[in-house]
Amino acid sequence: MKILVVFLLTFVTCTTYAQLTGKEKKAARKGESINEPTTLSPGNTEPNFSPRHSGKKLKKSNGPTYNAQKEFEDRMEARAKTYRKNEKMLMKRQFNDPSYFGHKHKPKKHSADKMRYCKECGIRH
Repeated sequence: MKILVVFLLTFVTCTTYAQLTGKEKKAARKGESINEPTTLSPGNTEPNFSPRHSGKKLKKSNGPTYNAQKEFEDRMEARAKTYRKNEKMLMKRQFNDPSYFGHKHKPKKHSADKMRYCKECGIRH
């Protein structure tokens, strides 16, 4: 019975010691505590009030710039151009005529005995 208790205590001690990191093991041997940040105690919580940008100062502008407005107008012009191009494309027979359904070129009309199933549109023609 005593052997079993000694064995269990040794096992529990070894498993808990095995879970420690190298720094924690050294500190445990010396009897010191480690002050590393964790999720429970994140460490130094005092804000740092040092200046972020030291040295180089920004140049003051003489007046307003309209770069953003110009870029917006350019984007709108490009978008209008693509809309016009898409409308032109939709006016083609391929997209306007229902007999072209799913085809680039109008499919041939075969007689009833020669009709076959089309993989593109799922219709027999």
